[in-house]
Amino acid sequence: MFDLSLSDIIPLVAGLMATGAVAGVLSGLLGVGGGIVIVPVLFWVFAALGMPAALGMKIAVASSLLAVAITAYSSARAHHARGAVDMAILRLWATFMAAGALAGGALAGYVSGRALLALFGIVALLVAWNMARPQTRILAPALPTARGVQPAMAASVGVVSAMMGVGSGTLGVPLMTAYSVPVRRAVGTAAALGLVIGLPAALAMIVAGLGVQGRPPASLGYVNLVAVALIVPLSVACAPLGAKLAHALEPIWIKRAFAVFLCLTSVRMLLSALG
Repeated sequence: MFDLSLSDIIPLVAGLMATGAVAGVLSGLLGVGGGIVIVPVLFWVFAALGMPAALGMKIAVASSLLAVAITAYSSARAHHARGAVDMAILRLWATFMAAGALAGGALAGYVSGRALLALFGIVALLVAWNMARPQTRILAPALPTARGVQPAMAASVGVVSAMMGVGSGTLGVPLMTAYSVPVRRAVGTAAALGLVIGLPAALAMIVAGLGVQGRPPASLGYVNLVAVALIVPLSVACAPLGAKLAHALEPIWIKRAFAVFLCLTSVRMLLSALG
């Protein structure tokens, strides 16, 4: 399955490195979390190598989580330097989001790969719809203050994000902006929370994948270290660029173009789940 020639390896390496660069820029620019790009690319790469879809999706999710965690640190530092990380939200959400991510990573390791494909496809389609809208719908002038509501929100984002293999931005940014958190502050805070999701969820999937047959070489549980090593360097390097662009641009057309990409990607993932 993994006996590749040099002519196969060179474009594969170049493609994964380019994926890292795009994921890094998007992580800093839109706060969607690079995993929304990394997961489908890795899934298609593993499928092209002949890996069963169910196993390939789990490895894609787990590898993305570790890559997202590392990239989140770089992106968060860049946003924090611009005063765009809301420390009050970060302190309140971090513990509950980490607990949710740990639970989500454990679930992702044990549910079927097709269930993960379906979840990714459905949520990505909803995110694409939200990004394509001209204005964010405001639900309230501030985040809820009732006891337990914000912890429940944070834990829910952690569970779903971990099962998708993405950082907190994909769900966290729309959630925060719906409660009137300024978009740049929501993006910066979500970048910091990406580390909170990625590390515990990746650890859970490492444990769940130990001893599973059919994994590619250099895999630690469900995390493929080769994929992470190829994606992370440019992802980390490009995250500050995305953060810089986020503070210099009104990226409405970028968001709409990315919404189209997400829509097409989600349809393909849903078809794979049904196939």
